[in-house]
Amino acid sequence: MHGHTTTIPTHHRSDWRAVRSLLPHLWEFRGRVLIAMACLVLAKLANVGVPFMLKEIVDQLDAAQHPLLVLPLIFVLGYGLLRLCSALFGELRDAVFAKVTQRAIRRIALKVFRHLHALALRFHLERQTGGLSRDIERGTRGISFLMSFMLFNILPTLLEITLVAAILLNKYSAWYAIITFVTLLVYVAFTLAVTEWRMGFVRAKNEMDSKANTRAIDSLINYETVKYFGNEDYEARRYDENLTVLERVSVKNQTSLAALNFGQSAIIAVGVTLLMWLASAEVVSGTLTLGDLVLINAFLIQMFIPLNFLGFVYREIKNSLADIERMFSLLAVETDVKDKPGAAALAVGEGRVRFEHVDFGYDPEREILFDVDFEIAPGHKVAVVGPSGAGKSTLARLLFRFYDVSGGRITINGQDIRDVAQTGLRAAIGIVPQDTVLFNDTIYYNIAYAKPEATREDVLRAAQLAHIHEFIESLPKGYDTLVGERGLKLSGGEKQRVAIARTVLKGPKILIFDEATSALDSKSEQAILSALAEVAANHTTLVIAHRLSTVIDADQILVLDHGRIVERGTHRELLAQAGHYAQMWALQQEERRRQGELLVVSGTGTS
Repeated sequence: MHGHTTTIPTHHRSDWRAVRSLLPHLWEFRGRVLIAMACLVLAKLANVGVPFMLKEIVDQLDAAQHPLLVLPLIFVLGYGLLRLCSALFGELRDAVFAKVTQRAIRRIALKVFRHLHALALRFHLERQTGGLSRDIERGTRGISFLMSFMLFNILPTLLEITLVAAILLNKYSAWYAIITFVTLLVYVAFTLAVTEWRMGFVRAKNEMDSKANTRAIDSLINYETVKYFGNEDYEARRYDENLTVLERVSVKNQTSLAALNFGQSAIIAVGVTLLMWLASAEVVSGTLTLGDLVLINAFLIQMFIPLNFLGFVYREIKNSLADIERMFSLLAVETDVKDKPGAAALAVGEGRVRFEHVDFGYDPEREILFDVDFEIAPGHKVAVVGPSGAGKSTLARLLFRFYDVSGGRITINGQDIRDVAQTGLRAAIGIVPQDTVLFNDTIYYNIAYAKPEATREDVLRAAQLAHIHEFIESLPKGYDTLVGERGLKLSGGEKQRVAIARTVLKGPKILIFDEATSALDSKSEQAILSALAEVAANHTTLVIAHRLSTVIDADQILVLDHGRIVERGTHRELLAQAGHYAQMWALQQEERRRQGELLVVSGTGTS
């Protein structure tokens, strides 16, 4: 459990940092904040006035055996009016302040969301989405709680305690104020001490809750993989391991809460009993009236009711500060890939791409690319082939500037891509990736995603160019068909065509096809290849391929092995060299022959 508690900073500096970061949002709506504060004071004054009305009613009724009904009636009406005012100003205060809280939540949540999208790919590969979404959710909830409770629970309670103490000191024996104060001090000290001890359980509970949530989301996202290996029970067991720990810490959390509540009630009971004993004795001796006894009792009950929540409020404020700090710590994460100050927009021109002696490694200890040097002339097609893990897909990530090169440089139209704005750079490049990930929305939405402002005609034209329009039209719901989470309802070939349509709609100057046909059978592959060839005409094109049959027509083929270019030339030239490429070609032709025989026997194809 100790391991968990270190993840959330508890030092006061971070607490103040979280509070400080919220102040600008309060200052922005200072008029509303002031009105809310005025309502708060009025509500409390009305609240403190209620026991005085009670005292007068009791004294009037007690003073004579047959009282004139007019007198208590005025006080009864006053009592009702004060209670009404207390409620009215309390609700007004909440209504006026709601906009301040909600606007702060909206601004901060949007800021965090934008920042997460601005972070480099490295951060997202190392981070778990389930836990991340919980961090944002908890952080925004924390802001709401902190703003409401700091202003509308802690402050009013302090104000009421001050008013009551002043009244007791002014009107009655000093002992009333002393007993009230001592009770309050013991109550607060006990509450804070026990709540601090309980924080460990609460934190562990939150931690396990996040873990269980991440586990469940991860498992459900990979539903197919779980089914392939028949691992439903294994997944359930792993989920249950987290739930077991969650159950254990939740039970501790609940029992410690019961102890806290009982302790608080006991302290209040002792304090109130002492005061009632004191007041009763003074009523008997005639120093106080019966109304005074009721007044003192009403004051104490009114004062201790909000204090009942003190433990909860203190704990929640601590939690909220921790959650806010956790969310703000996401904002503190620096991105590896940053635009230079005043970075110019990319002038893509004809779209000439050059990799100049590029070195790169995801980890400084392990270089992946060594001295990679090549050029893609405008309108030309360069293919990169090689075994898995040779660093082929890394080239696409570097061209998109998801990572910065560790040596050499990459230029487009003579401009180092590190000197230009990332938005302009990525607008100039289109990619049909190996694994097309689609949003859980309609086919239309997924194609239009490349250019949300595109007209319907543009989207349909892109689908026609990608040769998917007829297929979509044949579906019962046409373009409004939902594709399922990550596009699971579409076959590999259909997803690739959606990806091609999306890239066509984007209309970039530079195209990357990253093993775009690796998931397809020969028939689909040929259809997709002809679609890609149409799309790539007059574009600067980088093709990353495993299957050599897909790149025979390339202007130049680079053979990448262990991060180095070991051969380069056209298909014919490379076969003539009888090196790596020729060997790979022979192996793949043999494999194709064998697959052809298998397909004839089984009469099936895969998609």
